[in-house]
Amino acid sequence: MRELVYYIASTLDGHIAGPDGADPTGPDGFWPVPGDYLEHLATEYPETLPGPARQALGITAEGTRFDTVIGGRKTYQIGLDAGVTDAYPHLRHLVFSRTLTESPDPAVELVTGDPIAKVRELKQQDGKDIWLIGGGELAGALYPEIDRLVIKLAPLTIGTGIPLFGRSATFDPRNWRLTDHTVLDSGAAFLTYARPSTG
Repeated sequence: MRELVYYIASTLDGHIAGPDGADPTGPDGFWPVPGDYLEHLATEYPETLPGPARQALGITAEGTRFDTVIGGRKTYQIGLDAGVTDAYPHLRHLVFSRTLTESPDPAVELVTGDPIAKVRELKQQDGKDIWLIGGGELAGALYPEIDRLVIKLAPLTIGTGIPLFGRSATFDPRNWRLTDHTVLDSGAAFLTYARPSTG
């Protein structure tokens, strides 16, 4: 069965963006992207780079991890604000929204119903794993369905911002098992955690 993987960048103090939710790596962002970090993404997770970045870097690798990306309305808006209606044309792209009435791009699927029901449906389909790109609110709603965490941990603190699982996540402690880790010279760490089997 396919797994839902929350593959997300986080600060040391557990935030995925600043208080305004804007792109922290954008032109006005506070989150530096070192060369070794970008190289690791291109080598290990090429499908997670947006289409324009893949084109600029000459990346054509399909990737072996994900064939589907899901995200929330606010995360999708970051691309729209940059004039990009489908940041991941090389992946099946679903956006969860209660406010959008139609998709700005024919290739982007709009989901207005229950996120958990939709993810359970996706897990039953054939294919590679499903990448949960964010944001925190959707990650909080899908918390029970997340099978794996891949945290791109930046050597950075920001004090406050949008937490890993949003501001309205329910209290539900769970332990995770570290299955892989890579620490880059720039100080960033890629940490992979699996949800322990309950069976």
